[in-house]
Amino acid sequence: MILYWVLTGGIAGWLAGLLTNEDQGCATNIIVGMIGSLIGGMLEMLLRTGRVSLSLQFTDFNLQSIVVSTLGAIVLLGILRLFKSS
Repeated sequence: MILYWVLTGGIAGWLAGLLTNEDQGCATNIIVGMIGSLIGGMLEMLLRTGRVSLSLQFTDFNLQSIVVSTLGAIVLLGILRLFKSS
């Protein structure tokens, strides 16, 4: 299970870094991707149900989880960029 988190986080963080032109290292990619998974999961739940729950739902390693994690990581990098520029 933890291997899936690290793998999904690494891929999502790497993709988000490519899409936002953020130069990051491997460990940062994994961290950004894992946090992005949480953000993306909450955003997906909000769009599907209209509410957000902080309960964690574990999914298998698949394309949907990578897409959701990458979108969440892009949101995270955008928020961090706002704090850097101010």
